[in-house]
Amino acid sequence: MGMAFPFFVGMWVAMMGAMMLPAIGPHAADEVLARPAAVAGRVTGSIAFGAGFLVPWAVYGGLAFLALLGTGRLADSSPTAAKWLGVGIFAVAGIYQLTPAKRWALAHCRMAMAFHGGGPVTGGFLSGARDGAICVGCCWALMTILFAVGVMNIWAMVGLAVVIFAEKILPRPGLVAALAGVVFLGLAVFAAVHPSILSGLHVTNMGMPMDMGGM
Repeated sequence: MGMAFPFFVGMWVAMMGAMMLPAIGPHAADEVLARPAAVAGRVTGSIAFGAGFLVPWAVYGGLAFLALLGTGRLADSSPTAAKWLGVGIFAVAGIYQLTPAKRWALAHCRMAMAFHGGGPVTGGFLSGARDGAICVGCCWALMTILFAVGVMNIWAMVGLAVVIFAEKILPRPGLVAALAGVVFLGLAVFAAVHPSILSGLHVTNMGMPMDMGGM
């Protein structure tokens, strides 16, 4: 995308915060407000929790930067391979939605957040880092879809944010995750036939014939 590493990671963290906040915000706020501390301590704890929560996503952003460098080179050198990489991304995201690891991480994300001791700053930060790491475990496969359709694809970000919100708020999270997985598997099949949806891999013209009759 032509971005420097620090700028990309900062953008990625901001995106993840915007996508996760509607889902985790109510739980985090309830736990912070329930703590026996002064208002200033609660505010400080909330900020520390948010900072800690974003640290694992920043690490993920660093890995995403490297992955995007690789996919960009692959798309330039072998559009066909890039197409099947995009299909594989949707397929992996769909399959992961159906795994025990996803169910475990999702169950944790829906639990009340237990804060560490050590004061509002240290305890809040460590609690946020722990929950952020488990959130990465829950949603990492969903975020890889952005590699296929474009990191700055607003509609994809909105759709993924809706899935994440539904998984963490609605009464039957396992069913929501499974339905999303089936949809992603369907999109994998669709992408194999219509690679134009893989805009993040620059394969919009992949289906066009290379031989135009000498033109």
